[in-house]
Amino acid sequence: MGRTVAALLILIGLAACEPRGEIVVAPQAARIGVVEPVFIGTTRGADPETGETFGTERSQSTRYARLDISVPPDRAPGAISWTPPRRAPDPWTEFLTTREELYDSAPEFRADLARALAGKARDTREAVIFVHGFNTTFAEGAYRLAQLGHDLKIGGVLVHYSWPSLGHPLGYAYDRDSALFARDGLESLLDEVVGAGAERVLIVAHSMGSALTMETLRQLAIGHNERVRKRLAGVVLISPDLDVDVFRAEALRIGDLPQPFIIFTSKKDRALALSARLSGQRDRLGNLTDVAEVADLKVTLLDTTAFSVGDGHFNVVKSPALLAILGGISDVDAALAAERSGRAGLLPGAVLTVQSATQIVLSPVTAMSGVSP
Repeated sequence: MGRTVAALLILIGLAACEPRGEIVVAPQAARIGVVEPVFIGTTRGADPETGETFGTERSQSTRYARLDISVPPDRAPGAISWTPPRRAPDPWTEFLTTREELYDSAPEFRADLARALAGKARDTREAVIFVHGFNTTFAEGAYRLAQLGHDLKIGGVLVHYSWPSLGHPLGYAYDRDSALFARDGLESLLDEVVGAGAERVLIVAHSMGSALTMETLRQLAIGHNERVRKRLAGVVLISPDLDVDVFRAEALRIGDLPQPFIIFTSKKDRALALSARLSGQRDRLGNLTDVAEVADLKVTLLDTTAFSVGDGHFNVVKSPALLAILGGISDVDAALAAERSGRAGLLPGAVLTVQSATQIVLSPVTAMSGVSP
């Protein structure tokens, strides 16, 4: 237990040193950066103490917004820079909001989202929904999706589900309960996105957001919400902070999982190692060591251990090679299908198939030369 406490104190110390993200509105940034519109559904309530419109309180109703976010030109892929307190924003290096829209009702949000989708060619009207993880503020989740949309050159419409995380390294229990609380809100957002005309919906979830996503997918299955289920074009779980047995039970109850169903894992994910120790377990889904534990499920595990940096908990957004893999998820799925039919060598990395599950162990060289966005 002593090592667990020490690891927790180190994690808190590191988190305390990092500046937290806040929304900074700077319309002039639109002339310098590339603007990525991000549609948002949230169950965050207003914070009466700080005055934040979307704070850490839990709201029973889902509210909707849109942020047009400027991605600065002077940055490395995967990087996000914030405006320090009491300093003028720098649109050349910092993510900034050029315009914000708070919708009075769900129909207003749906109408604006429908216009964005209608601007895409038929059969390409895809919405990418990002579900953030533990210890994340409203601004950090929205700006992260803008970064992913820009770096991956996502052609679909960007949609963020912002659930009420406490945004604090000591808020694990609060965030875990908030993720359960937020299930109905995510289903409501999915209903609005499909109602707006999205022909395909891809869900990308990080960390604890993966637990929320799986619970919502289970809820869709139990409620026979086929209107949404038939539009799901894939699920990507990045470093999922989720009990393996719980994941198995959820997946079996869901039945046919959306395809492709990709899980990014790392055996050097220190955040998940700490989570496992705190819960008295060997590992979590995101640092799974034995693919046989999910062998009967139609999922693909991408082992990114070789790319681990820092705490190893968000490797995908920090490595250009992994960003390329994430941007080519449909290519990964097609390559796997081809390999299963006997055409070998299409996908880089070591491929291990156990019953239905497939594990791909990526190395820096093979990933760099492999699937491209």
